Amino acid sequence: MTSHLGIIPQRITLEAPASCGDRDALASHRDMANAIRFLAVDAVEKANSGHPGMPMGMADVATVLFSRFLKFDPKRPDWPDRDRFVLSAGHGSMLLYALLFLTGYEDVTLDELKAFRQWGSKTPGHPEYGHTAGVETTTGPLGQGLATAVGMALAERLLNSRFGGDLVDHFTYVICGDGCLMEGLSHEAISLAGHLKLGRLVVLFDDNQISIDGATSLSCSDDQIVRFAASGWSVRRIDGHDPEAIARAIADERQTDRPSLIACRTVIGFGSPGRQGSEKAHGAPLGAEEIAATRAALQWPHPPFEVPETVLAAWRAVGARGETRHDAWAERVLRLDVNARQHFQDTLAGKLSSDYDAEYRAIRARFATERPPIASRQASHQVIEAFAEALPNLLGGSADLTHSNLTQARIQKSVKPGVFEGTYIHYGIREHAMAAAMNGLALHGGFIPYGGTFLTFSDYSRPAIRMAALMGLRVVHVMTHDSIGLGEDGPTHQPVEHLLALRAIPNLLVFRPADAVETAESWDCALQAEGSPSVLCLSRQALPTFRSDARGINKVAFGAYLVTDPEGPRDVTLIATGSEVATAVEAARLLAKDHVRAAVVSAPCFELFARQGSDYRAAILGRGPRVGVEAAVQGDWSRWIGTDGEFVGMEGFGASAPASVLYHEFGITPEAVAAAAGRAIARAQTEGLGPSRIAPPPTDFAGSAATA
Repeated sequence: MTSHLGIIPQRITLEAPASCGDRDALASHRDMANAIRFLAVDAVEKANSGHPGMPMGMADVATVLFSRFLKFDPKRPDWPDRDRFVLSAGHGSMLLYALLFLTGYEDVTLDELKAFRQWGSKTPGHPEYGHTAGVETTTGPLGQGLATAVGMALAERLLNSRFGGDLVDHFTYVICGDGCLMEGLSHEAISLAGHLKLGRLVVLFDDNQISIDGATSLSCSDDQIVRFAASGWSVRRIDGHDPEAIARAIADERQTDRPSLIACRTVIGFGSPGRQGSEKAHGAPLGAEEIAATRAALQWPHPPFEVPETVLAAWRAVGARGETRHDAWAERVLRLDVNARQHFQDTLAGKLSSDYDAEYRAIRARFATERPPIASRQASHQVIEAFAEALPNLLGGSADLTHSNLTQARIQKSVKPGVFEGTYIHYGIREHAMAAAMNGLALHGGFIPYGGTFLTFSDYSRPAIRMAALMGLRVVHVMTHDSIGLGEDGPTHQPVEHLLALRAIPNLLVFRPADAVETAESWDCALQAEGSPSVLCLSRQALPTFRSDARGINKVAFGAYLVTDPEGPRDVTLIATGSEVATAVEAARLLAKDHVRAAVVSAPCFELFARQGSDYRAAILGRGPRVGVEAAVQGDWSRWIGTDGEFVGMEGFGASAPASVLYHEFGITPEAVAAAAGRAIARAQTEGLGPSRIAPPPTDFAGSAATA
């Protein structure tokens, strides 16, 4: 082959893989790669939107990977032992969609390629998990795919250590670009993968030296080979347009016990005479004139979206060969005895074990009986201790805060470099990589991951949390030190805006339990919520346990419920979360002395409360004045207390002092809540606010609560 700096590669006919038959020999590597290039070019042109440069540049690498190495079966895209392919450079989505069409995935037809980036199509602008079969994870935010793939590769090694190579034996491949490696997340991810010696993770770096602004030399001088090697990776650099060099590199790296980086020197927009090697090829259609010139340069005379029969047949043969490997794997599973097979299948499905419910009810009942005055992080630790043995697929971890988050049960052994029998991961001070790896663990299947850090550091995790919510993944973030109640560490560590920020993410369940019983119920909700990630916001300081009714329904599953309800009509409703529920209860007692009838509502999860029917919400919130109480900024509390309600909380950052002093100085006390209730009642009376003037409960959601 000529240098990749030229336009037209030499015609090279690959030897057919042993399982493919002679059909593949009918098409050359050049033709198979050009099919990817021009499907991408044509789809972007038709949509008048998209990124043709990366698919054109990486078509040779992708062709070698899929035709010679990748283990997959388009008829069974959820085959557990398939290789995982992650397009971290998600802007180049047409590379993936072209491959899915060519290899025979039913979801991605030629019509879907023609509907690229259009409403309702299976080919959105960036790959979306759950939307298109064959897409392993949602990508687009650069670096997320790479870090998520670390979790996938880790899941493979963990399951392999439990079930053996006959059942779990696959690779994780990633295509990433310069942008993925410039993002800070990549440093955390490659460091973690290198430390753990995650063999079977192969990263194919699209080393085209171009970013949106122009040459990468404008902003980056990193030697990625040296960088990855320093983190313990096996590394090499190749010509990304030489199929034999690509094949040799992948074959060699499949043999190493370390994660692998193959830096593939490519030309962005390969084959486009006027755009290749330039940022102009990155993110815009080539245009009719340039496409015609590219067709001539690459000797592809076919009309838009037309793939010659011999080329399509070669690609379909690549897809078809996975059926034999799948069937052999399925036969091995069937040879297991009934109990072993059921255990394997339940593990992959992420099912809660038959012992779970009894353990949950026992720990909840114990908390209700003993009513321990403990921090909710301590209650959470006791829940983890109870669940760890009952749920062998519960996989814990922390970002170097194990003894502060209290996230490791005594039974949980640590995962160590090259040793994957444990159920607890020391993620190090890498919150972002932890959150992304948890997504990968959940996507892969086989584990229910949870990880701990301080709530104020949720900012570091937020991009990956958002991705989990977008994908509907069951991951659990244990975030302790949830307010000014952490005390002397001061405003750098005291979260005030973080609850608001997390609640703004759609499909994210944010729990702030008020006592030990609510903590157990919050854990239950998080583990039962298969379509949503969860954040458990837990206190450092001790909280009184006010719940003694732990039989039957999980009250946290309703999102909010009445803690106390006075006899007769309410004068005011006090709504609080977490540590401030006790403050509201005491405020109600103070008000009662003045013959003011105050109901107290605990609202551990507003997202679940919003899902309840309007009748339930109206019964809980009442129709009179309301006061919200939370040691955080007000945010969207007006949705629940109305525009005429009062809010007792934070108006700015915290300070360094003991927790009791901070609550007094910032005015989050029973006396302050009682005074706010008085103001709310007086306003309702003086302004003549009858029931019709008080903000009614929201009516934009309907549904019923989850049950325990």
